[in-house]
Amino acid sequence: MTTVDFFQDNYAPVREELTSLDLDVSGTIPEELDGRLLRIGPNPVLDPDPTDHWFTGSGMAHGLRLRGGKAEWYRNRYINGDSVADALGRPRMPGPRHMDGDGGANTNIIGHSGKTYAIVEAMNWPVELTDELESVAPSNFDDTLEGTFTAHPKRHPDTGELHAVTYFFGWEDHVRYLVIGTDGRVRHQVDVPVGHSPMIHDCSITESAALILDFPVHFDLESAMAGSALPYRWQADAPSRIGVLPFDAPGDAVQWCELDPCFVFHPLNSFDRPDGTIQLDVAKHQRVFDTVTNGPAEGPPQLYRWILDPAKGTVSEELLDDRNQEFPRVDERRIGKDARYGYTVGFVGEEGPAYKRDLHTNTTELHDFGPGRSSQEMVFVPRSPDADEDDGWCMSYVHDANTNTADVVILNAQDFTGDPQAVVHLPQRVPYGFHGNWVPSEA
Repeated sequence: MTTVDFFQDNYAPVREELTSLDLDVSGTIPEELDGRLLRIGPNPVLDPDPTDHWFTGSGMAHGLRLRGGKAEWYRNRYINGDSVADALGRPRMPGPRHMDGDGGANTNIIGHSGKTYAIVEAMNWPVELTDELESVAPSNFDDTLEGTFTAHPKRHPDTGELHAVTYFFGWEDHVRYLVIGTDGRVRHQVDVPVGHSPMIHDCSITESAALILDFPVHFDLESAMAGSALPYRWQADAPSRIGVLPFDAPGDAVQWCELDPCFVFHPLNSFDRPDGTIQLDVAKHQRVFDTVTNGPAEGPPQLYRWILDPAKGTVSEELLDDRNQEFPRVDERRIGKDARYGYTVGFVGEEGPAYKRDLHTNTTELHDFGPGRSSQEMVFVPRSPDADEDDGWCMSYVHDANTNTADVVILNAQDFTGDPQAVVHLPQRVPYGFHGNWVPSEA
């Protein structure tokens, strides 16, 4: 087994927490954009060892506030987990922790029920943040969250509820499916039997069911005993399968669809088809955490389409695009529905371009940000709540290796290959991290 240094170049942490109110802008920021473009990733508070796991560094949130055609502020703040507080000499956050954990989060940042949360899977609860990204306290959703949460809840576009699949190393034979209501409380919870303890980073939904991604990366006791910060390893003989669990059904109602061994961190989208099958598009890794144990670096993830047949328990697959790409996103108003457009970016070793995929015509447009410039995960923001799909903007944090700085680039989604609508120049670089979202002011 080997490791890769995930803390070089723009993977390295930044140390200074900034508040910048006077931001330089090229182009014109659309007046319709009123909210915050938030992003989070691992940013070790202490100097990392090159063998450390990319996924386990202290969290740092970044945010850009847009309103009235102006960039009002950029802020970056550590998530004040106990290790961060102790290292920086700050008071620890109040309140309880899940299983006496650190209380931090580093993987995604969302708005829900009028609050902002930094979230992570498998151990710590969400961390409530202020609008200005200061850490408030860990949250178990008003004492309704039993166990852990996830880095990837899916918001049902018709109900506004969050659907989540959670896992924990202490659960030896099941995972948990949750629904968080618009009031910010868990309203539905079932345990789904799986017979082992898998890593499940994300989930997907259709208009009728949650999809549970059970792939052969499982908790590994030997790695845990050796002190691994993330003791999950590839299990070559374990099944790869996707569970179809109807909303509000008991956990044992899940229907499994089997496929060849692989791993998926992130689905693009899924939807019910008229013939009773389900279409699921994913960024597929052939394997992870097998020979490289501290990050996903065992071959390029590629865009695949899977057709699930729950009645037969089968999956058929089609390669849509063989380019290295990850972090797939859609217009979130189309989650669980037949979306036409999806957006991805180049991944580890091939950072740089962003891709727009027409999922109906199977064609791809590429946006080149220029020499030495690399896009992180793109977020689509509609022009208005009732605008047509793709009528809006694609926004991302972009690293410029020429200057070692970052920009937020705003593309007109209908002119994806063209010049940006606007570029907001930030005062420091934003390390390659994980996920983020647009949180409109009314959310």
